[in-house]
Amino acid sequence: MHDRVDVTIIGGGPTGLFAAFYAGLRGMSVRILDSLPELGGQLTALYPEKYVYDMPGFPAVLAKDLARDLIQQGTQFHPDLVLGETADHLAADEEGYVITTTSGVALPTRTIIVAAGAGAFSPTRIGLEGEADWENQGVYYGVRSLETFRDRDVLIVGGGDSAFDWALALHPVAQRVRLVHRRDQFRAHEESVRAAHNLGIEFLLWQQVTALHGAPGALTGVTLQHTTEKSIEDVACDQVIVNIGFKSSLGPLKDWGMTITKNQIEVDHLYRTNLPGVFAVGDVCTFDGKIKLIATGVGEAATAVCVAKQHLDPNAKLFPGHSSDMDLSSVGTKG
Repeated sequence: MHDRVDVTIIGGGPTGLFAAFYAGLRGMSVRILDSLPELGGQLTALYPEKYVYDMPGFPAVLAKDLARDLIQQGTQFHPDLVLGETADHLAADEEGYVITTTSGVALPTRTIIVAAGAGAFSPTRIGLEGEADWENQGVYYGVRSLETFRDRDVLIVGGGDSAFDWALALHPVAQRVRLVHRRDQFRAHEESVRAAHNLGIEFLLWQQVTALHGAPGALTGVTLQHTTEKSIEDVACDQVIVNIGFKSSLGPLKDWGMTITKNQIEVDHLYRTNLPGVFAVGDVCTFDGKIKLIATGVGEAATAVCVAKQHLDPNAKLFPGHSSDMDLSSVGTKG
């Protein structure tokens, strides 16, 4: 069994990482638990090559670079990292709680901050027979590296922001980029649609992919079917990027006894759930006026950490003071 810590943070994305940093700043022992094998959350798992424009202090920053800096900041107080493990069972005990993972690892903790984003997420697939065999072998559900698509003939399936973001990002890299969509109306920002038109990106509208040709690792093309006329056409391509959404779930967290509305955990103005000593911050929580941004999530994390600190020590100050007045020069770092 692992040692008991003051706070276990469920989720290693931006909000969870800042919570880990701030808890370390408050002198708390910290554990980060995440089902993904690496820290960074969606920044690293889903869109590392995308630019983030609404993070304070960065007019524009690549998601992977933002994740790198958040990881460096969030681990500088050396939290215990438990990665590739999914929180399963929660049991209260005399000192707080014990979280047990799906593989049976017991993690004692005094408080918990749930920063699980949208929960466990998986891409929405086209629904073709044998489609899973093609994953990262010609069919992709995100872009981990632009170089994967250099000088290739790429079809992007979807009509939302992600589809257009990747079409625009890949246009100067790929040999050819075409966008396949079931209709002629898009869910993307108008400026993105306009930019794609101006660049001459081809649109294959009123079409859906019904078959893949070639073999995993050697895609040669797809079959497109017109969504209204039902006509069929074979189209040659090297790679397909599917951007038709993600499915998310809180998974076992739904059975912990927290009040949940529409897959989000209800919290009060101090980010407390209905369970004592259990908090929720970031995209996973809901309250009146909730805004889902990294910028707001990190603010919620700081507040939750300070309230958790007082939960453990009623004599502790809620606000520890500004970091600019502290001496952190002796704090070790690890990337």
